[in-house]
Amino acid sequence: MGSFLSIIAVGFFLGMRHATDPDHVIAITTIVTRQRQLRRAAMAGAFWGVGHTLTIFVVGVMIILFNVVIPTRLGLSMEFSVALMLIVLGIMNVAAFMRSASAISARTNTGSEAVHVHPHTHGDYVHTHAHGHSAEAHSHRSDRTPLALLDRLFGKLALYRPVRPFIVGVVHGLAGSAAVALLVLAAIPNPRWAAVYLLVFGAGTVGGMMLITMSIASAFTFMGKGRQKFSHRLGLVSGVLSLAFGMLLVYQIGFAGGLFTTHPHWLPR
Repeated sequence: MGSFLSIIAVGFFLGMRHATDPDHVIAITTIVTRQRQLRRAAMAGAFWGVGHTLTIFVVGVMIILFNVVIPTRLGLSMEFSVALMLIVLGIMNVAAFMRSASAISARTNTGSEAVHVHPHTHGDYVHTHAHGHSAEAHSHRSDRTPLALLDRLFGKLALYRPVRPFIVGVVHGLAGSAAVALLVLAAIPNPRWAAVYLLVFGAGTVGGMMLITMSIASAFTFMGKGRQKFSHRLGLVSGVLSLAFGMLLVYQIGFAGGLFTTHPHWLPR
């Protein structure tokens, strides 16, 4: 019984540490830059963790219980999906910054009075752009924001808001599931205990990611009170980092790992 409790404790804390992997933090930061409420940030982290846990558990159980062997090229492809996702998230954040910068430049060149830049909300959608207090100074209608468009398309689906962090978590789970399962299988010969370990590991990952997302949102909120451009610029930084890290992974997996060659080699890590 003591050894089982030790396995549970180790699995939980290793799951929390797993949440701090650089690619995980970069990906979730590109999402949390759009949040200002701790509760919503925590939920984003929780859904990321649930998606991550779901994939690791399903793939891990297949490996542990049924001795499924993942082909080298498939394993590389699962890791490559993380690189593509980081690139997409990075482009989205950089594009949002560029759109805002263009709006600021346009307003400045036209000489509009009382135009300034600050973050503001439409529902729970938060963004920054040039803004004035005259009726014609606002650069868009409230029903033309991304959130409003999504509301019209998917408003009847109660779970559509958490979909993005959940999908990001699923993709990250695909990339790391084989490595986690093989390590667990080597350390815990009993298949049932190994499966329980995967669930506890996932619970730790959920908890760790919730702490990370709340910390990031708290920093945005605190700094935003004194420096209105902080969250906007940090969103750009997170986008650039996500884009650069994704491109680095593309090279490492596609060329160094051999995914794009005739001799791929893959070691789950």
